[in-house]
Amino acid sequence: MTLDQLDLSEILLSARKATCLGREVLLDYYGRLSQVNEKEQAGLVTEADLESEKVITDFLQKKYPAISLLGEESFAQKVTGPQRPKEIPQQPCWILDPLDGTTNYVHQFPIFCISLGLMVENQIVLAVVDAPIMQQVFYAVKNKGAFLNEQPMNVSQRSELKDSLLATGFFSQNKTLLSEQVEIFGRLINHTRGVRRAGAAAYDLCMVAAGVFEGFWEQNLMPWDTAAGSLLVREAGGIVTNFKGESYHPLQTSILAANQHLHTKILNII
Repeated sequence: MTLDQLDLSEILLSARKATCLGREVLLDYYGRLSQVNEKEQAGLVTEADLESEKVITDFLQKKYPAISLLGEESFAQKVTGPQRPKEIPQQPCWILDPLDGTTNYVHQFPIFCISLGLMVENQIVLAVVDAPIMQQVFYAVKNKGAFLNEQPMNVSQRSELKDSLLATGFFSQNKTLLSEQVEIFGRLINHTRGVRRAGAAAYDLCMVAAGVFEGFWEQNLMPWDTAAGSLLVREAGGIVTNFKGESYHPLQTSILAANQHLHTKILNII
C-alpha cells in the first residue's frame, strides 16, 4: 500500500476516533488505579496503559487490517530488558503511545496524552495527540497544516534565545546519559527565560507546535514518544532534527524541535 493509495483525510477521522476511545479509558481509570508496575524497559505501566492500547489497536486493526502497528506496551511485552525498536515496518505503520506521561498520570498531574502517528514510505504523514484532562486534541496531515481543537496552530515567532521558554526531559535510569543531559540543560538555561520539564515528550512537542515553547530537546526517546509530535511541529512551521542537525526520524535517539529562528542557535549550544 503506497501513500497515493491512502485517503489521509478519511484515515485522520478514524485516528481521532481511535484516540477518543483511548481517552475514555484513561479518564475512567484516572485517580482509580489498582495496579502500577515497573517495566523492565524503565518507567511505569498501569492497567490504563494496557487497556488504552488494546482499544485503540483493536479499532485500528479492524478498520485498517493492512496497516501494521508499533505500540509501546505490545513492544515491551515482546522483548526482555531495556531495548528499543531497530526498525519500523516498511509497509504503512501506526506508531502508538497509549499513555505518554504515565508517571504524571499515576500522580494525577494532568500533563499526559495519547500519541498516534502514521508512518508511510519512511515518513510520518498523519498525527493525533489527545490530552484528556487538558481537553486538547492536536492533529496534522502532512502538507495540510497543524491544528488544535479545530483551530490552526503555528510555532512561536520569537527570535531571541533570551526571550524563549524551552522544554526538555531526562532519562534518569542511565546515569552516564543523565550527566550529559544535565550538562546540556546547564548550558541552555543560562541563555533562556527558563526550561520546563513536564514529563510527556509528545505533549512537549505539541507545545512547540502551538507556540507555547520555543523549543524542545531530549535524548533516548522511543519512536512512539516523538512520531506524532514531530509532524505536528513541522506542520506548524517548525524544524525537527537530531542533535547533529540531520532531519529527524523516529528511530533516532536525539531530537531537537524549535521554531525556525531559534533552532540553529539551540543546536549550536547543544
